[in-house]
Amino acid sequence: MKDQQEVLSEVVIKFAGDSGDGMQLTGSQFTNNSAMMGLDLATFPDFPAEIRAPIGTLPGVSGFQLRISSDRIFTPGDECDVLVAMNAAALKVNLKALKKGGRIIANTDGFDSRNLRLANYPDGVNPLEDNSLDGYELIKMDVTKMTREALKDISMGTKEKDRAKNMFVLGFLYWMYNRDMDNTISFLTEKFGKKPEILESNVKALQSGYNFGDTTETFSNRYSVEKAKMDPGTYRSIMGNQAIAYGLIAASQKSGLPLFLGSYPITPATDILHELSKYKSFGVKTFQAEDEIAAITSAIGASYGGSIGLTTTSGPGMALKAEAMGLAVMLEIPLVICNIQRGGPSTGLPTKTEQSDLMQAYYGRNGECPMPIVSASTPSDCFEAAYEAVRIALQHMTPVILLSDGYIANGAEPWKFPVSADLPAIEVKFKTELSQGEEVFQPYLRDEKLVRPWVVPGTAALEHRIGGLEKQNITGNISYDSDNHELMVKLRQEKVDKIAQYIPKQQLDSGEEKGKVLVIGWGSTYGAIKSACIDLQAQGHSVSHAHLRYIRPFPENLGDIIKNFEKVVIPEINNGQLVKIIRDQYMVDAKGYNKIKGVAITKGELIEFIKTQL
Repeated sequence: MKDQQEVLSEVVIKFAGDSGDGMQLTGSQFTNNSAMMGLDLATFPDFPAEIRAPIGTLPGVSGFQLRISSDRIFTPGDECDVLVAMNAAALKVNLKALKKGGRIIANTDGFDSRNLRLANYPDGVNPLEDNSLDGYELIKMDVTKMTREALKDISMGTKEKDRAKNMFVLGFLYWMYNRDMDNTISFLTEKFGKKPEILESNVKALQSGYNFGDTTETFSNRYSVEKAKMDPGTYRSIMGNQAIAYGLIAASQKSGLPLFLGSYPITPATDILHELSKYKSFGVKTFQAEDEIAAITSAIGASYGGSIGLTTTSGPGMALKAEAMGLAVMLEIPLVICNIQRGGPSTGLPTKTEQSDLMQAYYGRNGECPMPIVSASTPSDCFEAAYEAVRIALQHMTPVILLSDGYIANGAEPWKFPVSADLPAIEVKFKTELSQGEEVFQPYLRDEKLVRPWVVPGTAALEHRIGGLEKQNITGNISYDSDNHELMVKLRQEKVDKIAQYIPKQQLDSGEEKGKVLVIGWGSTYGAIKSACIDLQAQGHSVSHAHLRYIRPFPENLGDIIKNFEKVVIPEINNGQLVKIIRDQYMVDAKGYNKIKGVAITKGELIEFIKTQL
């Protein structure tokens, strides 16, 4: 019977094709459509490293994974229910992530002899014809041919018409999952309104894909996912880098200080520069420097001048910025360094995710050079993490490192709009005159937080010297005295340690306060750890989860929490970095679970590892 509907609790879809096939756009449009329907969602875009990899090859495959659910979810899913494969390479790369019995929607035009050869299939082998996919539901569609047929009356070249293939697929999926197309048509109208032929081709292809599902007799079932039960409020789908930008703008507005970004483009951090450049109306200034060193030193200059100095980068850029970070530590001025981590070392895996810069953030500068470290856990959490990084930098007169990664930066989830009045205040006081009894300005005279005063250059009677040479305590004069150097090193460290008194106590994310296993996480492992721990708790296991936002200094009570558990497990997308720091500071035999494959840890593999510790 045609058009019968099946209600699903969730579905995981992977769009995959060449980087020119528009899979990211297709995935993001389906994501936005899902968000407007009130579904909970999580996404994972998967980009090729090359800007334009050879068409049809395995390294050139671009993917976008989307999980939508009527229940609360915390990861984009371990396995896919549906794989959209625009060519043979897309199928080969992603088949291992498809559930047995899952659905494959294959563009048959992408499985001709040339595409099969480029995907390294043996001569004469076509997976769509040799029964190797018998364990799956295979839907074969000549998307290219049908798109060209739909656009036959439009006077465009074949190459241009073929660019609308992704809209045909999107239209078919809108039919299959019982969706309205209006939001995508509005998006296309806004994007291509001044290019009527391109607009018409995309809208026609979208509608043709929908009509194909509606009229063909090949498919009988349609599916729907019910609205998620979420706290009331206004939501939008947000990506991590967007959320960082908005958190920084909010902190600028609440503190009353202008925001200055000095940046040099680098994957996957560049989107923060792009996003902030749109908000000149909020007093945001963005500067694309000629290199990484110019980027951070311009931000240091902005901070010295009384602005919120900000620089954004990834691991290789962090290495180049290290000397200037040391300068900011010596100057003791506020500065925020956003490190959106990626696979390393060197150029490494520029489009793949990793958490391998934690040791670099802790120790990757010359001398004793302590800096607070704040970590974001999910795309929407980036807003609060960025806001908090600015607060700490301003109120403790110190550079702060904000850690995110490619998984968070490019992933998306629903975000409940915060209310400005609910955001914590960020009070900033510039010193504008000599204190009572102060005959000469003492730039390194500290308050109860060990914070020195912040003076805008040009303030009368408060002239002072800055620079990278060691400062004499209180006066700020250049000093080569050995006892003074040790004192200043200790003071700078104590100032950072003292921040622990001004950050929230660590809370357990789930589980009992005492038990057998405590799983400690940071950054983008949040979703996998939370999901794994909830499942294990439901099975009756004694497992609890603590996730860290503040990594330097740690919250004051973290050691007390650790003492309440027999074992500590620390999953990381690196070769074991936080686990070494926890072992060092708390003298606990923490066990690491490490994955360094450029992709996230999955819930299933983490459950199996935690069980070995139980």
